[in-house]
Amino acid sequence: MSSNAEQMPEWPTAEHVPAEELARRQGVRPVASVDDLARPDLFVSDDEFDDFLADLYASRRAGAA
Repeated sequence: MSSNAEQMPEWPTAEHVPAEELARRQGVRPVASVDDLARPDLFVSDDEFDDFLADLYASRRAGAA
């Protein structure tokens, strides 16, 4: 190892902004109800939803092996 070790470059510094402040700046509001998160038209059909779930479960099983 050299006595003239290279210094790691410093990360650019940025003002730390708390999450609450970021949410305020972006106009994010708290979720008042789980109904606010519902998207009834997310899947076109039950078959599309079933395909999604089958793929999700398969990917989870593949990661566990």
